[in-house]
Amino acid sequence: MFRKYLDPKNDVAFKKIFGTEKNKDILIHFLNDMITFKENGPVISITFLKTVQDPETAAKKTSIVDILCKDEKGNQYIVEMQVAKEKGFEKRAQYYASKAYISQAVQGGAYQDLKEVIFLAISDFIMFPQKKGYKSDHVILDKESHENDLKDFSFTFLELPKFNKNIEHLSNMTEKWAYFFKHAETTTLEEREKLCADDEIIDRAYQQLDRVYWNETELLTYDQAEKYEGTYLASMAQKFDEGKIEGKIEGKIEGKIEGKIEIACNLLLKNYAIQTIADITGLEIDIIKSLKPL
Repeated sequence: MFRKYLDPKNDVAFKKIFGTEKNKDILIHFLNDMITFKENGPVISITFLKTVQDPETAAKKTSIVDILCKDEKGNQYIVEMQVAKEKGFEKRAQYYASKAYISQAVQGGAYQDLKEVIFLAISDFIMFPQKKGYKSDHVILDKESHENDLKDFSFTFLELPKFNKNIEHLSNMTEKWAYFFKHAETTTLEEREKLCADDEIIDRAYQQLDRVYWNETELLTYDQAEKYEGTYLASMAQKFDEGKIEGKIEGKIEGKIEGKIEIACNLLLKNYAIQTIADITGLEIDIIKSLKPL
């Protein structure tokens, strides 16, 4: 079935909307709509940073995030779109945030100069079954007074499966973004006009998903990301069923699944050796073989 709009949860589409220089204003708008700011106020401008966070030593993990940027005050933002349900994702969120925090430290620098790190994730699966709300904000609080003295880390999670409002009952920008991520592919022109009546930024986000504005190469890359993500999930499900993968999965494929798969797929298309791809991405050879086109 032909659909006018592409899926914003797709790794390629997500980065096209929120991770490019020309769409900085969309990302700024999104951050301000999703994050509760207290002392610092809303984001005015951002600078994109390198999304591959190199380890301090060869024995440690390389972190690959979807979007990493900093605002005009130096505060850093990690934005992740997580489609595949991954064990320990909340721990990976904390790991990525801590990596971004310590990356600010330079020899001779003062600790008081370290800036905040804000982690924002949109998940297409339920992360916190015990919570009813689709959006949750996490900060470090004093157990007794609930005061937020340690202010440099905060985490916001948007769990799409929990969001069930229809377009007639959306009351704020957070709900509109949640609706956008969950229903963009099937949105009609009438629904788009209703959703974007008072907000041109979300309308521009829809425009970025319109197939008309994608060239053949971009669409091919998008389709590959869709195909290989599906292939990967099917492969993992089969291996779980066969009992071939146990507790080692978390250690083996911790890190950005979609990013590693995208890199592996591109290298396969360029006829790199499977072992070389395994060395570069850290993916298991069996997984890489399952990504090869038939």
